Amino acid sequence: VQLQASGGGLVQAGGSLRLSCTASERTLRAYAIGWFRRAPGKEREFVALSRWSGLSTAYADSVKGRFTISKDRAKGTVDLQMNSLKPEDTAVYYCVGDPKQSGSNSARDYDYWGQGTQVTVSS
Repeated sequence: VQLQASGGGLVQAGGSLRLSCTASERTLRAYAIGWFRRAPGKEREFVALSRWSGLSTAYADSVKGRFTISKDRAKGTVDLQMNSLKPEDTAVYYCVGDPKQSGSNSARDYDYWGQGTQVTVSS
């Protein structure tokens, strides 16, 4: 299972970025796809999750109302639209896949990880 994250960059506080996780159509249909992040000196943190091809979504409290996870069938991606970004959102963002669709927000429950993409929010 290959997951490829893209779309990171440098943005000012209050700005927006859109991350994409590219995977095969089979993976997108069968796996829960989510995002975790790791800030410098911190543990990996759950951000958002899409299960059952977008029928169920979940968000960390810290991003609720600002981030939206969605599936783009035309592009073959699961995207994370990040609005109203804050300096504390600065981290490396990873997309993850779970064939069990367990809905877990623990990094230990995810076996499939894409490479990270850096998001830096300046104040």
